[in-house]
Amino acid sequence: MTGRIRVYAGQVALLALLGLVAAMLVTAAPRLADGYADRGLRADVAHLPHLVRDISFGVARPAPAAAGQAELDRYAAALPQPLPDLVDRRWYASSIDPEHLLAYGDAPPMDGGARKLFGVRAQTGVEEAVEVTAGRWPRTQAGGPAELAVSVEVAETLSLRPGTDLRFGGGNRQARVRVVGVFTPRDAADPVWDDLRQALSPTVPLLDGDPYVVAGVTDWAGMDVVSAGAGVPAVSGWRYRLDERRLDTGVLDAVTAAVAETRRSETVPGALVQTSLDTALVRFADALRSVRALLAVVQTGLLASLLGLIVLAARLAVRRRRAELTLLRARGASLATIGRRLLAEAVPVQPLAVLLGALAGAAVPGRSTGVPWLVPVLAVLTTVVVPVLAVLAYRRVGVVAGRADVVAQRPSARRLTLEAGVLVLAGLGVVLLRRRGLDVAGGVDAYLSAVPVLVAVAAALVAIRLLPWPLRLVGRFATRSRGAMLFLGVARAGRGAPVAWGPLAVLIVAVSTGVFGGVVTTTVADARDRAATLSIPADAWLTGYTFAPDAADEIGTVPGVQAVARVWVESNRRLLSESGPGARQLGQARVLVVDAPAFAEVVARSGVDVDVPAALRDAARGDGPVPAVVSPRVAAEIGDGAVADVQSRWYAFQVAGIADAFPGVGPGVERFVVLPWQALPEYEYTPIVPNRYLLATDGVDEARLLAVADETQRRRQSDVLGREVTRTQVPAALQTRQAYREGLERTGANEVLTLAFTVGAAGGTALAVLAVGFAVVADAAGRGRTLSRLRTLGLSAAGGRRLLVYELVPLVVVAASTGAAVGVALPRLLGPTLGLAAFAPGVPIRDHLDPLVVGGVLVLVVLGLLAGLVVENLVNRRMRLGEVLRLGEENP
Repeated sequence: MTGRIRVYAGQVALLALLGLVAAMLVTAAPRLADGYADRGLRADVAHLPHLVRDISFGVARPAPAAAGQAELDRYAAALPQPLPDLVDRRWYASSIDPEHLLAYGDAPPMDGGARKLFGVRAQTGVEEAVEVTAGRWPRTQAGGPAELAVSVEVAETLSLRPGTDLRFGGGNRQARVRVVGVFTPRDAADPVWDDLRQALSPTVPLLDGDPYVVAGVTDWAGMDVVSAGAGVPAVSGWRYRLDERRLDTGVLDAVTAAVAETRRSETVPGALVQTSLDTALVRFADALRSVRALLAVVQTGLLASLLGLIVLAARLAVRRRRAELTLLRARGASLATIGRRLLAEAVPVQPLAVLLGALAGAAVPGRSTGVPWLVPVLAVLTTVVVPVLAVLAYRRVGVVAGRADVVAQRPSARRLTLEAGVLVLAGLGVVLLRRRGLDVAGGVDAYLSAVPVLVAVAAALVAIRLLPWPLRLVGRFATRSRGAMLFLGVARAGRGAPVAWGPLAVLIVAVSTGVFGGVVTTTVADARDRAATLSIPADAWLTGYTFAPDAADEIGTVPGVQAVARVWVESNRRLLSESGPGARQLGQARVLVVDAPAFAEVVARSGVDVDVPAALRDAARGDGPVPAVVSPRVAAEIGDGAVADVQSRWYAFQVAGIADAFPGVGPGVERFVVLPWQALPEYEYTPIVPNRYLLATDGVDEARLLAVADETQRRRQSDVLGREVTRTQVPAALQTRQAYREGLERTGANEVLTLAFTVGAAGGTALAVLAVGFAVVADAAGRGRTLSRLRTLGLSAAGGRRLLVYELVPLVVVAASTGAAVGVALPRLLGPTLGLAAFAPGVPIRDHLDPLVVGGVLVLVVLGLLAGLVVENLVNRRMRLGEVLRLGEENP
């Protein structure tokens, strides 16, 4: 047995390698997908606002405020499973929101000017998260005022210091408060500050009539004093943060159900539950189910190609051992004896190869999901495929080879029925897939996931049936040409060279899988590019709270900044039918005010394909309404025009254009109005103040740019407040289009999608090249005999190479073209059932065919064919003529 394995080492090794690759595919792909999905889930949860991701309970309770601390752990343990084990950090707080308290003092600026809305909060974990820079931490004494600590930013904004006495009023009553400490946070990004952002970043007035909005920290006794003195009830709150590092997609459904149950249950009696984590998890789960279904489609295509190659390799092995097996049958060996003989050769090798493939797949990064059930199936298949095919091939004893090409052209009724069944299954699958989609109630449907493979197989069957007819027609014309090479090559191809039909069918499936993956990848990439353009229509956005009106001049002097356009954008701005008391409310919309000529210049310099309408670019200041571009929903409600709220001033506009989207508004926005800045009337004391700038950049110094931007913000705030401001309320930030585009690849289940179709494109192409190799070697012996006989008649080496080209190139090129056509048609055929909209939210999915993708796959296939032909020519050149003929007689 060991000797036979050594003799047929090449065939055994080929089959073992295919089994290894198949086992590695079915093992590694789910692990990688689960790993990417887990990473996407954790990243999505980590970036959620705390009001969404945390589970919070709030209830108005009478004093004492400190009583709720004792219930912090008890409520956590009462959460539905598996939430208690996922809770990481927890906080208890007693608070009064800023809108319920007005602060007064005896010194400027507390004794006049804009109103001071002052929130108060006592919370666990805050004292450990600060460094006291002046005074001490609050320790309210019985009968004394409530003691308060404020951040350095609040102290500077309101000119507070330790010892400052304040009065907090919620109505007709007031509470006495004393500032005893000033602090700075150890880490401003610590989640402990999520509900205390106004304590770290106070809101200062931007326009006349705007209030200060700030907050301070007190102790439990201080909360009781403020609540009782001001007559405002304090709200007790318990907040629980789930550790995203403990989350994975295996517990996704359980966590979603537990969070939903928490919202319905009475974990905290009478409390208002605040969380939207279950909604976010449901969205992620929907996208994940779609991408897993897509991955199943790709994996099914690759696995079908691999299984086809395994069967082809087994058939080739049986053909190469025809003389041995025929002799055994002639000497009286039974089919069972032949089966046991071949099985004994496969058992020591094939299961071990599959095991090694499974171990290699298990070594890739990702979450372990156990051994896929396909691994033992592959081990059994690769072990028994050669014995089974040999037993089927040698059911009848014979020493004379029949004409396989004749059989191929006269298929049996059984074969025709089978092929018709495949066509029916493919057509029915397409209909069901378009009706039901890939995601069904019980999970991924194996039949629907295999529909693209069935379509490719159906196309292969049709191509194989139709291809001989045009080849025979070419052969008839070839009979009139000089020389016999073209006729002989086309004649062999037209009669099927039947052993090549199997490789060509596998080639069609593999190429269709690779092209399908490439087309879907480019379609999603195109949608993401459009989403990035709608969000950041140039190289970068420079965002902040409020910039000086002339900040564009200073920003433009920063090295690397090529062009600047001022922009103001804000959501939920009111629209009215007209100015005046009789105006009708027309709803709200996102309003974008752009300096249209500068906007167009920035876009052009950034090289982004965005068209700024001429109505906006050419607009000039006049007496009438300004032209505007609006969304279809806004246009349907306002008619020809309306007025929009821009920084508390009303500007009339008329509809000059209707667009489904506008660059800079953002993807998925259905209600927007775009106004030309240069056409709006300006007021000397209340100009429109930009809150972002669109930039065209080239290697900009980001640190210097942000420093300049923050200086303009401080200057603007100083002008509003009438005194010098040393800190910006919202530091400037730079968001580049490239970073935003890359972020779309890393959010949600997008990495799994990228993995699925990258594997599909790369794997399908590699298997297509391998199928070409099988097409070349499948009838190498027959071609060798033909060449040897022709050389006895004077055929040259160059003529032999031409014969190979004439025979194989038409078959392979037609098969590769058929596979490419199927791969291109599948996304259009399946349409919205692919669920690609989940991976580029806010923009419509449009089929995008990159010719380089299809061309690249076909070029690789052709290169594989040429490489196979070169190798076969070299082998034929080195083989002596008599030996080839003798070998051909013994082993056809």
